[in-house]
Amino acid sequence: MSKSKPNTNRKPINKTDLARIQSAVAKKNDGQVPKDSYVGRMQEAAERNTIDSNDQ
Repeated sequence: MSKSKPNTNRKPINKTDLARIQSAVAKKNDGQVPKDSYVGRMQEAAERNTIDSNDQ
């Protein structure tokens, strides 16, 4: 079994990325984003990234 390499090409999620992902999740769930979905955590990360980039 081979070990996977960590992804070093990561970029912070932004609001455009989040909107695209939320749309895809909603389409698969009859127009709703489930409350316990990972999308909520991603939304928090996008907000943090937006705040961090505005501080610089």
